[in-house]
Amino acid sequence: MIDRPADQQRIAEIQQALRAVPGLDGWLFYDFRGSDPLGYRVLRLDPTRHVTRRWYYWIPAQGRTVKLVHRIEPHTLDELPGETVQYASWDEQQTCLARILDKAKQVAMQYSPLNAIPYISRVDAGTIELIRSLGIEVVTSADLVQQFEAVWNDHQLDSHRDAAAKLRRIVDEAFTHVGASVSARTSLTEYDLQQFILSRIDAHGLITSSPPIAAVNAHSADPHYTPGPNGSARIGAGDLVLIDLWAKSPESGSVYADITWTGYVGSTAPTRESEIFGIVREARDAALAFVRARVVAGDFPCGWEVDEVCRQVVRNAGYEDRFLHRTGHSIGEEVHGNGANIDNLETRDGRRLMPRTCFSIEPGIYLAGQFGIRSELDVYLSDREAIVFGQPLQMEIVPILTKA
Repeated sequence: MIDRPADQQRIAEIQQALRAVPGLDGWLFYDFRGSDPLGYRVLRLDPTRHVTRRWYYWIPAQGRTVKLVHRIEPHTLDELPGETVQYASWDEQQTCLARILDKAKQVAMQYSPLNAIPYISRVDAGTIELIRSLGIEVVTSADLVQQFEAVWNDHQLDSHRDAAAKLRRIVDEAFTHVGASVSARTSLTEYDLQQFILSRIDAHGLITSSPPIAAVNAHSADPHYTPGPNGSARIGAGDLVLIDLWAKSPESGSVYADITWTGYVGSTAPTRESEIFGIVREARDAALAFVRARVVAGDFPCGWEVDEVCRQVVRNAGYEDRFLHRTGHSIGEEVHGNGANIDNLETRDGRRLMPRTCFSIEPGIYLAGQFGIRSELDVYLSDREAIVFGQPLQMEIVPILTKA
């Protein structure tokens, strides 16, 4: 097999990144029946291929790559450059691994100590034990994965900018539709609103991985509420409406935008709802200001640090126990991407935010049985800026009946 230039370039980029990490001898990829989707993405392998046996791919910081594959599936990694080594028995597999990793002392794998970042923990404990039994230290590949999976190119940035602008228009269209329906006394349910938003996503030339959230009143206090065709609530005057929508261009490589807005079916939102929104907005803006200050200084924060800044505002307001989820998530070709999350609640995400990556900031306060407020924006980081597309941002609950 002749190595393809694109594959050779990818490996060269990975090896350059490995050499920048002191003490790291290489990156060992391992998969069994699709157990590591991150490996397929980083290595640009087809995830739909039929593979039934374990394979390994060793990328040393210096030197030639090696493929370890089973004899009945010798072509599993044919598109990747490097020497091919085949095994059949379990003990032959271990002998080959020991020979391939003979001079390595520290290797990166898709592993997270104490499962602190479960999105990275794709290699099973037994395989980690096997590598350690060879006298090798296994370290997390979390930042390497982020570098090769979450960093955007110019096309992806353009696709995000376009998607964010279109989603922002769809928000206005959705609230106008609610106002017109209520004013005309036309029946409209949460499910109807969800389907309207889906139709506008399609009309704007976008696609989505799953239907948007459309929730009123008590349902908005359920962060992942999904209305169904049967039993969803009707929307009428005096209702609080929360919509959360995400979409991207259908073109290959395009990335998502993801925003959440709240509106009130009336001319003025009630005092309590407005007060809660004010706290959420303050938390959102504090996190954004913190990121901007650090990035301008060239000191990119870790995901957990941004979460703490945001959460402290909610904590100070007395609603810490009503902020039920992380502050935000990485955004990429999947709406929940594979870079650093803004999280010190569900996990302590110690990954440092990187230039040319994107994440959401979306604090929420959820009052069970009453209502929930969430405000979500997306932040793209350049070398010295934190940029939010899809302007203007939401600064107050939308008075929906004024948009009818």
